[in-house]
Amino acid sequence: QAGTKGLHLAAEKGLAVVVMEPLLGGNLVDPPEAILDVWAGTGREWSPAEWALQWLWHKPEVSVVLSGMSTMEQVEENLLSAERSGVGQLTQADLDAVQTVARTYEKIRPIPCTQCQYCMPCEFGVNIPRNLQLYNTASMYNQWDQQKKTYSNMDAEIRASECTACRECEPKCPQNIVISEWMSRIDSELAVGEV
Repeated sequence: QAGTKGLHLAAEKGLAVVVMEPLLGGNLVDPPEAILDVWAGTGREWSPAEWALQWLWHKPEVSVVLSGMSTMEQVEENLLSAERSGVGQLTQADLDAVQTVARTYEKIRPIPCTQCQYCMPCEFGVNIPRNLQLYNTASMYNQWDQQKKTYSNMDAEIRASECTACRECEPKCPQNIVISEWMSRIDSELAVGEV
């Protein structure tokens, strides 16, 4: 979780770098309209997943990218993308588009959860990643009413409301999310007007 600084430091030390979760647990695969608009403006016919992978392969410090795939189609897409990749192949316009997308995501996707589930299991039964995902989906796609219904229909024992703020999960989170604070906020915003 050392970011670009850590990537450069590892390269200076001659260490290979393996990138996990290059698609943020699949969160970059089906982006909202605001992100699709940026990608469409580049003139490249890449999927959002390919953009993420190409950005990593562009960096000379990256040795291996581990991308989870669940279908043969995804395997084939990633292989084709890898064949087209190379260090330094992105243009400045491409890199500018990536920065625009990153800033847009920061605005509309408030919780940097990758669904890695390192925070699980919760001693009190809360499904932490699911609650974080509901909130992010509501924010990114402006689906507050739908996500409130989904939250209300969840088993009560796995909802954010059951968080005791014990903070046992927080040191386990590679994204350094202050989970206890988010659980409180998620419950207060998604439990309103329960169906």
